[in-house]
Amino acid sequence: MAYRYLLCGLALLAPAFSAAAVEACDIPVRYGVSDTAKAIVRAACDEHRLWYRPFIDRDGRIASLGVTEAEAEHLADNGLIAWQRVAGYWRESGTLSAMGAIPGATSCMQPAGNRFTDTDCRAFLIDNPWSAAFISWVMTRASVPGFNRSPRHIDYIRAAYQGGANGSPYRLADPGAEKPAPGDMLCFLRNRSSTLNYTGLMEALASGRAGNWKSHCEVVIGANVGGDRTLYLVGGNVANAVVMRKLMLDRTGQLELPKANNSDASASFTEQGCSPGHEEECNLNRQDWAALLKLTATAPIPTSFPEQTPAVQPTAPPAQPNEPVPPTR
Repeated sequence: MAYRYLLCGLALLAPAFSAAAVEACDIPVRYGVSDTAKAIVRAACDEHRLWYRPFIDRDGRIASLGVTEAEAEHLADNGLIAWQRVAGYWRESGTLSAMGAIPGATSCMQPAGNRFTDTDCRAFLIDNPWSAAFISWVMTRASVPGFNRSPRHIDYIRAAYQGGANGSPYRLADPGAEKPAPGDMLCFLRNRSSTLNYTGLMEALASGRAGNWKSHCEVVIGANVGGDRTLYLVGGNVANAVVMRKLMLDRTGQLELPKANNSDASASFTEQGCSPGHEEECNLNRQDWAALLKLTATAPIPTSFPEQTPAVQPTAPPAQPNEPVPPTR
């Protein structure tokens, strides 16, 4: 993929924020971080490396992007195939069963080599957002106790809001008031007609109006590494890959929340005015960052990683139900 290397080369020509180059995933987590947080960071960073380290820079621009979700290209270990890895996020996180009524989900439940056909599974991966499945996979891999694995981010945002009553390993906090740390998650609301921020989200959760609101969360893997005033996040299904995002921190380590786009939040990124003639509107970091999920669990549970679905002989795909409705993420 020649353009991958071209993009990386162009990124190197951009002005650096600090004199010292920082690879946040290659630096040991700072002293005092819990074992659970370390396990979360390790799982997220390992996947980011597999996808050739794509990232969104501090100005909200995609500076590097190689392999994407539906491709039959090898990932960085030269063994795993991109689309099969995404199928593994669904299957190994335990979130795929909730999608059983969606065409292609049943096919994805089978490991590679045991499907009647691959095309329906690949179509499922394209048609259904997998960012929450990726987060659930990271938490499963890190053996985070009590995590509410779900194909919807709003489900574990709600669990964090409810707090200790359900044994959630996270608590909901205001991203404009508390400092993010490794192992935390930062979340924004999607497809809303107006910007809500933390206050609006809290009101919706308290009144039960949040329902299956569309949202998106990413894992904090580093903050102010080497004093660079940068927050490093890793998320799945960002530009159809596992991508790192950089956000700005102030001198105290507090997140400098990017201002949400002024136009209709339900509009697509391109509809919000981003074009060659309006570069100022092109910022993927300009979101309604409404929730900081602070990690409260300190030690991973001593459990093994979920077993793969037992291999079975390929069978014809089952009949699909009429008009299934996919859950929102």
